[in-house]
Amino acid sequence: MLVDFNTLPNTSRIWIYQCNRKLSDDEVQRASEQTEAFLKEWTAHGTDLEAGFELKYNRFIVIGLNQSNASASGCSIDASVRFIQQLEKQFEVDLLDKMNVTFYNGDYIAHKSLVDFKKMAKARSVSPNTVVFNNLVNTKEEYLENWEVPAKDSWHSRFLA
Repeated sequence: MLVDFNTLPNTSRIWIYQCNRKLSDDEVQRASEQTEAFLKEWTAHGTDLEAGFELKYNRFIVIGLNQSNASASGCSIDASVRFIQQLEKQFEVDLLDKMNVTFYNGDYIAHKSLVDFKKMAKARSVSPNTVVFNNLVNTKEEYLENWEVPAKDSWHSRFLA
């Protein structure tokens, strides 16, 4: 069951899929329509899942699930991953590789491999105050409060000199 993302409780579970490039406005529109259609039909053992999404900065698909009504099962999580894989193929992008880092480089959002990010940190091209996207957040509350944070306040801090 699709709901407005903003109405989901702060305890809702969150999955963040970061794109390796910025999507065009047309791609965002198509991805949004397809995500809406998927979430309208998303179930766990025959029970509708109350879920919403945001597509942030033409780059991040953020899916939230209110688990107080029904939790995602292994099969429903598999279905969501298959859906994301379909988007990857359709738009020729990478959404599932967790070994990449996305961060602000001035007003621009940069996307680098973890190896390249480590090199940049060593060369001091990124600093403890560089704002990174912490895609390891688990709840809507964490997403709202700790998703865009200085590198020093996230797991990225281990790479800073």
